Amino acid sequence: MVDIQMKRIYEPAEASDGFRVLVDRLWPRGVSKDEAKIDLWAKDITPSTELRQDFHAGKDSWPEFEKLYHSELLHNPALPEFIKTISDQKTVTLLFAAKDTDHTHVKVLINVLKEKL
Repeated sequence: MVDIQMKRIYEPAEASDGFRVLVDRLWPRGVSKDEAKIDLWAKDITPSTELRQDFHAGKDSWPEFEKLYHSELLHNPALPEFIKTISDQKTVTLLFAAKDTDHTHVKVLINVLKEKL
């Protein structure tokens, strides 16, 4: 079973992070590729641009965003390949830039991954 954790990209990389995956569509400001120490940039499994913009503009509430992104993920053709990529890892850390760690797409992604793994 893969241990999936989440962490802000601005926090230092640690050996306990295991396989580090950036799960933001846009590269985080102020972070160089060297200091990010990512193993994979999985922008194809992030929320669509429209969904992300609607949420940040306040058009979608958090519960609505969760529902819509969950549905997007289940129909995303990139998800099975991503699952295959991480399935042989002991620990996977999903990295993101958002300040609000309670209302981030990463929580939805982790729930879907746990359902599928």
